[in-house]
Amino acid sequence: MSHEPAVEDVGRLQRSSRDVTTLPALLSRWLATVLPGAATPEVLVESGIDSTGMSSETIVFTARWDQDGQPMEQKLVARVAPSATDVPVFPSYRLDHQFEVIRQVGELTDVPVPRVRWIETTGEVLGTPFFLMDYVEGVVPPDVMPYTFGGNWFADAPADQQRALQDATVAVLAELHSIPNAEKTFGFLTEGYRGDTALRRHVEWVRSWYDFAVPDIGRSPLLERTFDWLEEHWPDDAATREPVLLWGDARVGNVLYRDFQPVAVLDWEMVTLGPRELDVAWMIFAHMVFQELAGLATLPGLPEVMREEDVRATYQRLTDIELGDLHWFYVYSGVMW
Repeated sequence: MSHEPAVEDVGRLQRSSRDVTTLPALLSRWLATVLPGAATPEVLVESGIDSTGMSSETIVFTARWDQDGQPMEQKLVARVAPSATDVPVFPSYRLDHQFEVIRQVGELTDVPVPRVRWIETTGEVLGTPFFLMDYVEGVVPPDVMPYTFGGNWFADAPADQQRALQDATVAVLAELHSIPNAEKTFGFLTEGYRGDTALRRHVEWVRSWYDFAVPDIGRSPLLERTFDWLEEHWPDDAATREPVLLWGDARVGNVLYRDFQPVAVLDWEMVTLGPRELDVAWMIFAHMVFQELAGLATLPGLPEVMREEDVRATYQRLTDIELGDLHWFYVYSGVMW
């Protein structure tokens, strides 16, 4: 693969910050090197810095320039890797992997992903690597406050529209998981990880993630007991099947929707290879967490959304594949959450 590692060995826990006043000039100078015709674009940053989940930064901006005597305007999104002074969520951050996966998913499937344009891998422009993709208009079920709390477009929608959104999102997983020869096409995602199967390599990655965090947050007896439980109940059948491309952070909060249909699948930081059950369980588990939060707030939540039996049925109808037992994968999702 032509794109080299973006960020490795991110520094220890610190607060995130970036001087937004410098961004227009920096982006303009760099865009002039990749746009055709030696254009000198004007850059207007529209939303400053949106740091979601503290794992990367998102900058929305509009670029205007002349090309062959014609005025051009493009709204773009910069996905910026965290810097050494930011709060690191992952021990290493492969922005190049995200770029390459989004590009290939856009070429190989009908899964709606933003068109990726250019990647800057050196970190010399903004201090860390970044890539640019087209801006996509849409709405997202909110994380804050959780969509299960009500008072938002998804929670307040009729049940049939909620189900339409759910089924369309499960269809995203079904199509991603149907990419042939995923282990060959996306093998770069698990290079360097120990293990004889994709699931073993994933678990070893999660263990290294935990070990990375221990110096700052201390050890968790609960997590360590859970790691032991996962080993004792290892899902041999799922682990030995041919791995598929996993979105990783597969949940409705990482999708832009329009008319209750996905228009952009986002947040590919956890993309990897592994058993299809991992993506499906994570999607259901993420809703379980939000449903539990609603219950703690004495709210009814959305108990009819993301029920396992419904998700299973939709997935099987779309793929003709019956999923294995998800209990192990729910527990594993809890470890990662």
